[in-house]
Amino acid sequence: MTEEGKYLYCLMEGNDTRNFGPIGIGGRDDEVTTISYQGLSAVISSVSLNKYVVSRETMTRHERVIEEVMKDCAVLPVRFYTVAPTVDEIRSLLKRRYAEFRNLLRYLDNRVELGLKALWKDMEAVFRELAEEDGEVRALQEKIRGASAREVDAAKRALASRMKRLVEEKKAQEGEDLVAPLRRISVDVRLNKTRGDDMMCNAAFLVDKRWEREFDARVDQLTAAHADRVKFIYVGPAPPYSFVNVVVKE
Repeated sequence: MTEEGKYLYCLMEGNDTRNFGPIGIGGRDDEVTTISYQGLSAVISSVSLNKYVVSRETMTRHERVIEEVMKDCAVLPVRFYTVAPTVDEIRSLLKRRYAEFRNLLRYLDNRVELGLKALWKDMEAVFRELAEEDGEVRALQEKIRGASAREVDAAKRALASRMKRLVEEKKAQEGEDLVAPLRRISVDVRLNKTRGDDMMCNAAFLVDKRWEREFDARVDQLTAAHADRVKFIYVGPAPPYSFVNVVVKE
């Protein structure tokens, strides 16, 4: 016997029953629909609890459903793999946290998340620049050239530690210089963790839709101004995961 649950994607405003089509997770093409409570709706689909697999594919489907819903309205994303046993339990959730969810929806109304990553194109050039500017690095490099075999390893470890610190400091400074003109036209900003030595900035911006074109223009200006040394990855509009991600229970 297959055990069924109700998968919860996101929350939105509205009383009308909506059907977003057979786009639900789980590989069965379940219909994605809504259930409502006093103008607040949960976007759900049925899911087999016996056969459901947590994977990149199901996470991608989860995100695609939210992106489809947000074409029409503001949404509150719900954390990936939130499943309730019944529709009644979801309706109880809407009733219990009604004021919280309505306030969050008002906060996100007419706003979108835009993401920007910035990566140095030539890390060797960055390392050379840091070495030329820092006296401690130059001294350690000189020490390595003239050190005995026993001293080389310690000097190399000290050099690696110093370079790591300098790279992080340079990331923080240059990343903030890139974010500053965008921060001024954003409602909120989240500086996410960077990955690798070359990524100096990984930021998410909550932007009023009225400022979206101006935001695009400023990203274009940054791209042109730093084309020789920085690669930009600009994405969005996207669900506001960085600013709201509803957790039903831990």
